[in-house]
Amino acid sequence: MGPTPFKSPLRVLANVRMPVVTMSEMIATLRVTVGRRGMSEQDLRALADYLMSFFGFQSEAIDNNLDVADRDVFYMLEEEGLLTTRQEEVMIKKGKMWRIHYWILRVERIKALAKPGPSKAEPDAFAVYNELPDDIWNRKLPAR
Repeated sequence: MGPTPFKSPLRVLANVRMPVVTMSEMIATLRVTVGRRGMSEQDLRALADYLMSFFGFQSEAIDNNLDVADRDVFYMLEEEGLLTTRQEEVMIKKGKMWRIHYWILRVERIKALAKPGPSKAEPDAFAVYNELPDDIWNRKLPAR
């Protein structure tokens, strides 16, 4: 048997996709979700900074780090579809179950909402008239 080829850890990691939400993606996502309620750009940026301070480069944050006001914000973002939760149960020494709750960024949804979509042109309600031939306007129908 010959020597095993050495694989550089950097080369192996280059193939692994790390789902990290950037600050600009978070701001763009908040703009199209909670921003439609009339939140100012400055408040959106502050909310993005606040939210990212809990997650950093991770996609999960432990619920124990939140106070009541933080949790209210997280519930609002859960309603918008940006966060979800999970829990795990751990047996502690005293024989009791300990539940650990986690908040999870919905990375794929956030990234999808952050992408600029095709601009939605306002439908022209009168466009159908542009397709009619000019002579149609000269017709006279008998009165009923």
